[in-house]
Amino acid sequence: MPVIEAKDLNLTFQTSDGPVHALKDVNLAIEKGEFVSFIGPSGCGKTTFLRCIAALETPTGGSLTVNGMSPDDARRARSYGYVFQAAGLYPWRTIAGNIKLPLEIMGYSRAEMDQRVEKVLNLVDLGGFGKKFPWQLSGGMQQRASIARALAFDAEILLMDEPFGALDEIVRDKLNEELLKLWKRTGKTIGFVTHSIPEAVYLSTKIVVMSPRPGRITDIIDSTLPRDERPLEIRDSAEFLAIAHRVREGLRAGHAYDE
Repeated sequence: MPVIEAKDLNLTFQTSDGPVHALKDVNLAIEKGEFVSFIGPSGCGKTTFLRCIAALETPTGGSLTVNGMSPDDARRARSYGYVFQAAGLYPWRTIAGNIKLPLEIMGYSRAEMDQRVEKVLNLVDLGGFGKKFPWQLSGGMQQRASIARALAFDAEILLMDEPFGALDEIVRDKLNEELLKLWKRTGKTIGFVTHSIPEAVYLSTKIVVMSPRPGRITDIIDSTLPRDERPLEIRDSAEFLAIAHRVREGLRAGHAYDE
């Protein structure tokens, strides 16, 4: 059974200006341990689809399951962690305190919280920074802390909505490398929203290309790049460029749809 499965998924928002068709006939299966990127123009529904998985939006048609359950049941079962575009760290809490927040809500003991915080800080290469405050960390380090918070309760699925979009290219490259190492160490299933073709190709085992609203899937690309070893230099390879070309063609094809 796929970890995440959508069948003929539709979502229409009712607004004062009339209905807005955000997603139309989306069919997708994500297997355990895959790294799946969603790419498309602004307003294509990629974040909306991620929010449906997280039970933050409710589809108006079709079906969607997460670990064989409804998204609401998966949320109650704490099946996923969610990383937003902004780090969203409370400035009055230390980094460790921010990471502990969901654990406090879930009722973990102090000893277990401390153990989990130390583990995830090391996972994201922030060991020793637990007593710092967010304003004492760079933007990239804050995003790593946000990822650590999402990993703290050890959910099987990690949902990431453009977590590196506001960072400069050098920091973004570094975090891309670190995210791949994190994925390899944990074996989690990752859903990742991005606007960047190189980022999508570099990170993913599967790339989902979406069209402008109403959001449809125009192509699903299974990456042929090696899973175990992806240095940044792989982006200059003919294989990488061929996948990037196919993504670009899928984005162009999406604009050919008539609403």
